Amino acid sequence: MSNQPKPLSRGFLGRAFAVFGAAINVSNAIENRSRPSVRDLSTLGLDPKAFDRS
Repeated sequence: MSNQPKPLSRGFLGRAFAVFGAAINVSNAIENRSRPSVRDLSTLGLDPKAFDRS
């Protein structure tokens, strides 16, 4: 039985980079008065429906 390390994209550092990148993307979208992507909002744990324009 071997204990293989997780790839960087699935480990702690990969998740940290994904969250940081999503935060930057959402911040830029809001600053530019556009809708953030569903993927970025989901990565941050935010409900994408909250950003729907009624």
